[in-house]
Amino acid sequence: MSEIVSIGAGDFALSLRLPEAGMPEILSFGAAAVSASPLYEVERSSRVNGMDEAVPSAVLLPTGGMGYFGWPAIVGHRMGRDFILQFSGWTATNSGNVTVLNASDKVATIAIAIRLEVFSSGVLSMATELQNLGSSDYVLDRCMAASFLVPAGKVDVVSFSGMWGREFQTRRETLGNGIWAQESRRGRTSHDRFSMLRLEGEGQNFGVTLGWSGNHQTVIDRLDDGRRLVHLGELFEPGEMILAPGARYQSPVAYAGADSAAFHAFVRNDLLTWHGGKMSPRPVTLNTWEGNYFDHQMDSLKAQATSAAELGIERFVLDDGWFGKRDDDTTSLGDWDIDTRKYPDGLKPLIDHVTGLGMQFGIWFEPEMVNPVSELYKAHPDWVLQVEGRPLLLSRNQLVLDLTREEVSDYLFEKIDAVLAKHAIAYVKWDMNRDLTHAGGRDGKAKIAAQTRAVYALMDRIRAAHPSVEIESCASGGGRIDYGALARTHRVWTSDCTDALERLEIQRGASAFVPPEILGSHISASPNHQTERRHTLAFRALVAMAYHLGVELNPLELEGEEREELKGYIATHKRLRDLLHAPGANFRMEPKDGRYVWGAASASKLAVFVAQGPQMVAEQPEPLKLPADVTSRGGRWRIAAMHPAEPSFIRISEGQKRLLAGEVSFDLADLAQGGLPLPMLRPESAILLEIELIEGGTHHG
Repeated sequence: MSEIVSIGAGDFALSLRLPEAGMPEILSFGAAAVSASPLYEVERSSRVNGMDEAVPSAVLLPTGGMGYFGWPAIVGHRMGRDFILQFSGWTATNSGNVTVLNASDKVATIAIAIRLEVFSSGVLSMATELQNLGSSDYVLDRCMAASFLVPAGKVDVVSFSGMWGREFQTRRETLGNGIWAQESRRGRTSHDRFSMLRLEGEGQNFGVTLGWSGNHQTVIDRLDDGRRLVHLGELFEPGEMILAPGARYQSPVAYAGADSAAFHAFVRNDLLTWHGGKMSPRPVTLNTWEGNYFDHQMDSLKAQATSAAELGIERFVLDDGWFGKRDDDTTSLGDWDIDTRKYPDGLKPLIDHVTGLGMQFGIWFEPEMVNPVSELYKAHPDWVLQVEGRPLLLSRNQLVLDLTREEVSDYLFEKIDAVLAKHAIAYVKWDMNRDLTHAGGRDGKAKIAAQTRAVYALMDRIRAAHPSVEIESCASGGGRIDYGALARTHRVWTSDCTDALERLEIQRGASAFVPPEILGSHISASPNHQTERRHTLAFRALVAMAYHLGVELNPLELEGEEREELKGYIATHKRLRDLLHAPGANFRMEPKDGRYVWGAASASKLAVFVAQGPQMVAEQPEPLKLPADVTSRGGRWRIAAMHPAEPSFIRISEGQKRLLAGEVSFDLADLAQGGLPLPMLRPESAILLEIELIEGGTHHG
């Protein structure tokens, strides 16, 4: 009887049958593990005009050429030969939560290792390694990291699209008979094609994502029995991945999980790494970009820091403009020396002032880029990615440094290390403001895959040298949000758009795979710098408060009442922060009629955010029902506080006034049935309800 290998436990496991030849057959995925059965030994014959020998199609990483006619997950050749792969001699090795499947193809002289791991969150990971055992080069055109089985029948795929300033726009479509494919060739995760999907079928829903920040592809292929395989992996440019004799290709890691809660737990417990082994409370941050842009004046910055500390802000981040002769975005990227015109005594006086106020100090870098107008480019024009005979295309007045060259990576490390080593810096905002074009190296060959790995290596080197420094991943906002970047950073800048109305959808989408305390969300000025919309401070603050809260404005420009109001929201966030960022506490609901609901729950307290985006169509809102995992806690509860004190309701009844004033108590189970009869909010306004247990309850969570 064939060997059965199962990875995972509970109701989200993967069971495989190891064949004599071919790829491991998927017996079950996203359900309880199966055990050996004579039924699994029965070959499935094809139609009369199919193969005489049974060829399973529901397999990990299917290869073509031997009776499998679907989309092959691994493709390569030796100058046109050895284009068929058929692995045999499968073995399974277990070590803790890791299982490695090994096999080889003695004809094509290629070895394969598939590494599978299960985490305490229930998330499964998969990665693929190929080794060239032959005596000549092997051209690898495709090697996906993973394949996961999708059920037959009606299946919806939920993906995330968008653009700069409108990331994580949710898209839903029903799969048909053909191939569903999504590819990104931008050299970064991208704003428009995130490698994150949810598959929602009859009786089975799960999510998949790829931990990779370079070119990537996701393909869903329909099998001959109606089921489907979803493949995730790196996307190679032509000739980009050529394995010399003995060389190996290691794919990125792909992940599958049952739901957002599983992915959040995985990110918190297994992906992020913190100095000292534990995340500290996420400090409320002032970022200087929208308040100052390139206009750095020492006296003003010190005054802003003083004002920020008085507001309760805990981290001061100096954004772009502190180095070279950086007065606009046309110059000085690559010249990572402190601008002595703006800082005649260096950064130390400002940093000492900030840290003396009890705040952390952070600083902005964009290490991967260079301006043609810079001392670095003047000295080393050959250090940029380029292809001989092709024009150097600018984006945001910048070119991309070839980090695959040791001297380039060493230069960047030395410059960043010098700033971090000489100053009390706790935080780096690592930006990346353009897609990759003409991404060739000195040999004229494509370098996007190698560039991505070189960026990772530089980040790893910086973290090893400065383990207490936290890093934020920013790429024109949300252009590099993926599990590959998150494995090396501590926060992502969710979007360059700080407009609260736009952020409702952006943050909802990003929260499907990233926990809220990792998503940077800032209270910005009104009118907004990107959209010129005007919003109340209450709306701007409440939309940001559940996430890693920050402020993106010049605090010296705040008037008296507005300043006190902002101070109050920051204090409320800090008071609720342990709840809002507690593992497993947060929830979010699908928007209805423009109403967005999210929040966090413990055994004795709920924080419920309700925001109205566009104006409702209905005559009155549906009573607010909360998710079952929240309402199942039981007990009797009341609304203990409401923010703002005077929300922007269209109309409110006397009974609703009593409810919001805490004069009406209710069983929590009622919020799953009847729901809270809240008043209708005006468009582009929000409330935060603090709901507290007054008796009973399960006291867990």
